[in-house]
Amino acid sequence: MTHQNRRGKGNALACGFAQASGDIIVMLDADGSADPSEIPAFVNALEAGADFAKGSRFVANGGSADITRLRRLGNRLLNFLVNMLIGSDFTDLCYGYNAFWRRVVPIFDLDTGGAGPQKQWGDGFEIETLINMRAVRAGLRIAEVPSFEHPRLHGVSNLNAFSDGFRVLRTIFVESSASSEKAELAIYPRTDPLPIQRGAETVSALPAFEETA
Repeated sequence: MTHQNRRGKGNALACGFAQASGDIIVMLDADGSADPSEIPAFVNALEAGADFAKGSRFVANGGSADITRLRRLGNRLLNFLVNMLIGSDFTDLCYGYNAFWRRVVPIFDLDTGGAGPQKQWGDGFEIETLINMRAVRAGLRIAEVPSFEHPRLHGVSNLNAFSDGFRVLRTIFVESSASSEKAELAIYPRTDPLPIQRGAETVSALPAFEETA
């Protein structure tokens, strides 16, 4: 078990990623809203050729019994903004159920140093947006996997639709204007960007690739 060194969901995830030793990392909320039985679908997407399997509540066979109208509207607007700014095709930007190969973690460039009580960049609920945008910028193969969000079983949400929404909005503008130099970190370079695949059944259509040193 590892302990986070600062406050916030993003820092907890970053510290966990840094200590992970398996080939595949699955990130999901610990409040009981995510169904662990969906993990094989995410793993199947990765084994079929994706670098990053992105959960979505808003594709066929996905859904949510927990999201409020305000959060749904905010997610939709932020989703539209990101897709417009970076040319992505996400359907569920802020959902936290994702899986990826451990070898792509350096691409996310998450800060795990500097212990302290204050949140730093990426330490909060903006973490999903930051990871998703950096995955696109680095040219990772992304597959969207249908996921159903159940009512939370444990705890009370710390998400504030307004303050955390502004953190996500700031993340979007900072990341969309960031230099494309980090794209050189892409593990699987390609000449043309690949569209996000819809659902695990479409991942097999992804082109073959060779791992570079």
